[in-house]
Amino acid sequence: MKGYLITGIVVGAAVALACANGGAAQTLPDQVDERLRARLEAAGVPARAVVGDELVYASIALPRFYEIRTYRPAWSDDSGPTADTDSLVAAIRDADREGLESEHYHLAEIVETLKEIRENQALRRPLDPRRLADLDLLLTDAFLLYASHLLAGRVNPETIDPEWHANRRDSDLSVVLQDALASGRFRDTLEQLLPHHVGYRRLRQTLAQYRELAAQGGWQKVPEGPKMEKGDRGDRIRLLRSRMEAAGAPVRTAASHDDLFDEALEQTVRTFQRRYGLDVDGVVGQATLAALNIPVEARIDQIEVNLERWRWLPQELGPRHVIINIANFDLDVVEGGRTVLSMLAIVGRPYRRTPIFSDRMTYLVLNPHWHVPTSIAVLDILPTLRTDAGYLASQNMRVLQGWGSQEREIDPRSINWSEVSAANFPYRLRQDPGPGNALGRVKFMFPNKFNVYLHDTPARDLFARTRRTFSSGCIRIEKPIDLAEYLLRGDPQWTREKILAAIDRRVEQTVRLPEAIPIHLLYWTAWADEDGSIQFRNDIYDRDRLVLEALRSGPPEPTEEK
Repeated sequence: MKGYLITGIVVGAAVALACANGGAAQTLPDQVDERLRARLEAAGVPARAVVGDELVYASIALPRFYEIRTYRPAWSDDSGPTADTDSLVAAIRDADREGLESEHYHLAEIVETLKEIRENQALRRPLDPRRLADLDLLLTDAFLLYASHLLAGRVNPETIDPEWHANRRDSDLSVVLQDALASGRFRDTLEQLLPHHVGYRRLRQTLAQYRELAAQGGWQKVPEGPKMEKGDRGDRIRLLRSRMEAAGAPVRTAASHDDLFDEALEQTVRTFQRRYGLDVDGVVGQATLAALNIPVEARIDQIEVNLERWRWLPQELGPRHVIINIANFDLDVVEGGRTVLSMLAIVGRPYRRTPIFSDRMTYLVLNPHWHVPTSIAVLDILPTLRTDAGYLASQNMRVLQGWGSQEREIDPRSINWSEVSAANFPYRLRQDPGPGNALGRVKFMFPNKFNVYLHDTPARDLFARTRRTFSSGCIRIEKPIDLAEYLLRGDPQWTREKILAAIDRRVEQTVRLPEAIPIHLLYWTAWADEDGSIQFRNDIYDRDRLVLEALRSGPPEPTEEK
């Protein structure tokens, strides 16, 4: 939401009061009404106005809200500020539990203004309609801004990462505020704007637990040193046990053996390694020690970043949907809220990152040809062709030129590859179906602007790696036949046996899915499992840092809206 300076100019307010009332006495709400109208009419749309030193950011929604209610004040009546004021202030104070900062919603200025007004009430002084108008504008802007952040996130991901396309939720927040004022249920209204996904609620609960842990001092670092494994003894083992207990994983052992790395401690280390996406060997080596020693404050930051990512998602992921967690290198098929199929995945290298977006998978291709992207052809294959003209034949690849009826195949041996450059590459490379095809036996299509899809791979050994960043942006999956069988289960013509028989023919074949299925390419570096245990992953693309910086920054600078 773009922000604008709201000027404290009340030019014409006195004239407006006189004209409207002919000098007749006004009630307090009428006086506040006139000041709100005068300020907003002077400000224009989008609004440019000021309340003290505070910027007002709901520059479109705020004027529209007051216009709908004919400038009647929302937060005061004849007696002054209403109980709704305190309800909203209490709700804003809870922003921290969502991983947001309450001070970003005018909290200090609202509290100060409210204190001044109530002190005057206690002294039985006349209430100042100008200060009530200030309070009204601040509270309205606070609600609209906070509500927009709960609904769609505080950060627009596409402004910090062009490879992130969010399907953010939308709503008319002016109407939402009107409904909240009518019911007086501000906390419930704001809660309804949050993601309804159980994953968000679990992670929010984990945030509270980790903040409590931080308030107690967090955990002590385990000193650097040689690797620790079963059978070792020493003071570092005691500290390792203490570190595990601080994270909620106490290790049962006799007090006289607390310096011994026994079997119970080894199992606890293995559990820790699974939760942090590390090699599960029960040995505290360099990578495990580094994960152990990340301070609790950094883990809190990571949780807050991932709560924000939940707010970027559509409200409904689909009754059946596919989720790829890029940071965890895995794919899950979810049906009715339950995971029914899981598999490992390989994602893009850090310099060819897999993008984040949601789409709908509509068809798959058996025995696909691989149309080699030009970037891969000129960067990866062309240097090899300059020294090995037989490389294409060994890879079952063809050289093509032209399109449609003009397409023709060229003998790669007739080309002087040393004279071909990245700037002058007039060919297309295509790999025929077969065991060595880079796309394997199946590819799964959800046409998108990134030209990304899922596919099989002949490089099966790569799935054994813990960090699986080996692709050029598309996603290779471990169990393509299982996924194809699941997606085609509504079509009796495509049993598992018939899928395998069609693959054996090595002829490219497009198969429409009986039902399109939503697919979400996501990037979770922290989440909570069903049992409440927290999972953390390395930020393989350095995306967490950008989101955290945006979350920690103040509200956006005022900009001109076209």
